[in-house]
Amino acid sequence: MRIKRYVAMALCASLALSATGCGRAADNKETTAAEALPANGEEGALTSANAENTQAQQVTTESTLEKSEEETTSTEKGKFEYEIPEVSIEKKELPDEEDIQFVQDLKLGWNLGNTFDAADVRSITAENELDYESTWNGVVTTPEMLDTIKAAGFDTIRIPVSWHNHMTEDDYVISEVWMDRVAEVVDWAIDDGFYVIINIHHDNTIEENSNCFFYPSSEYYEQSEKYVTAVWTQVAERFKDYDEHLIFESLNEPRLVGTSLEWMINNSEMSLDAMDCINKLNQVFVDVVRATGGNNATRYITVPGYAASWDAAVNDNFKVPEDTVENRLLVTVHAYIPYFFALADESTKGSVSDFDINSSDSTGEIDRMCEALYDKFVSKGCPVIIDEMGAVSKTDNFQDRINWATYYVAKARANGITCLWWDNNSFDNGQLGLFNRRLNKIPFKLLVEAMLKYCE
Repeated sequence: MRIKRYVAMALCASLALSATGCGRAADNKETTAAEALPANGEEGALTSANAENTQAQQVTTESTLEKSEEETTSTEKGKFEYEIPEVSIEKKELPDEEDIQFVQDLKLGWNLGNTFDAADVRSITAENELDYESTWNGVVTTPEMLDTIKAAGFDTIRIPVSWHNHMTEDDYVISEVWMDRVAEVVDWAIDDGFYVIINIHHDNTIEENSNCFFYPSSEYYEQSEKYVTAVWTQVAERFKDYDEHLIFESLNEPRLVGTSLEWMINNSEMSLDAMDCINKLNQVFVDVVRATGGNNATRYITVPGYAASWDAAVNDNFKVPEDTVENRLLVTVHAYIPYFFALADESTKGSVSDFDINSSDSTGEIDRMCEALYDKFVSKGCPVIIDEMGAVSKTDNFQDRINWATYYVAKARANGITCLWWDNNSFDNGQLGLFNRRLNKIPFKLLVEAMLKYCE
C-alpha cells in the first residue's frame, strides 16, 4: 500500500502532517517532500499533509498480516528489546472549565480509518453501497474489534464518514441503509464506553461537470452551504438523542483540492477567500446542529481550520464560530510531525528514521505546535483535539516510533490536548497500521502503552 505523499504546509514552516484521514484516491501524487515543501521559514508552509491510504485495491495482504503476527510473537518472546522512555515535561495550568475537563476525559483515541470514509469507487453502486466499508481496508467492522481497541486502553474512537456516494443527487437525501450502518457501529462503540467522533470526510471535491459537494471558495460557496446544511441536518436529527459520548466534527481537512494551494496558506486573495469560506461553513455547521434540538443543543462539537493544519488554526484568519451555548465548542487539528520522520516514507528525499527525545531537532516542531495551540486556545478555555496523528513504520525504527509516540502524547497532554492515532490497517513500511483488524490483535502493543503512559 502507498500512503499519500502530499505535504500540507502552513505559516511557520513546521512540517505538521494533516491527517491520514484526509485525501482521496485521485489526489495520490508522487510529489517528493523536497519538491513540495517551501524552504524552512518560508511563508506559506502548512503543517498538514495527507497520510491516508485511499486506494480501493490496496487492501492489506495476507503476507503482510502474517508478517505482522510474526513480529508480534517475536517481540513478546523477547527477540527484540524495546522500552518506553521516561519523559519529563512540565504540565501547563489548565482553565477550570467543563469543556477542558471533557477533552482530558477523551484521554487517547483511535481512528477507524479507510472504512466509512471510502469514496468514489466506480465498481460500487447503490445496490451494494455497504461494500464501501471494506473496499479500502479489506475488513468489515465488528463489535469484537471495538472490544479489543477498548481493552487496549483507548477511550475515544473517530469514525470518519463520507456521504456523497450515499445520497440522492439533487436534494442530498442520505441513504437509509448507509445511515443505519454508520449508526450501528456508533452504537457498538458507545455501548463499549467510547467517546465517538463522526464527521463529513471525503466530500471536499469538484466533479467533472463542475458540480461540487463542498469546496471552500466563493465560487462554490452557495453549493457548499447547501451540502453542509443538508448533511448535518440529517445526521444531527438521527443522533439528536445521543448523550455527550457522541461528538460531531464539521469537516475533514477543508481545502482547495487540486490547486497549488491545496496544502498551503498565504496572503493571496485565493487563500484568504478559502479561509473565510471555511469560517462560514463552520458557522453553518454550528447553527444547523444546534437548531435540531434535543441533546444537540448542548452537544460537544468541533471545527478545523484550513486543511486542519495547526498553523492555519493559529492564524489570525481562522475564526472560532459563535455558539448558542458556552463551553461546548472544540478546535480540531491534524499533525503528523515532524514530517520527515512521521510521514515521509524511506524513498522520500530527506526522510529520517531516528527520533531522539533529547534533541530539539526531533522534538522542536512538536513543542512549537503544542505551545502555540495552548497559548491561542487552551489557555483561554477553548479545548483542542489532535484527531489525526501517527508515525509511519520504517526499517528497524520501532524504538524510534515508541520514542516519538511517548514524546508527542506527553507534550500534547502537558498542554491539555488529546490525541487520536490514524490507523489505515496496513502494516508495511511507510504505513500507519496499529490494530490488525483481520486478526483482531494489536501487533504494536508497546506503541499503545507508550501513548497511554502520559495520558493521565
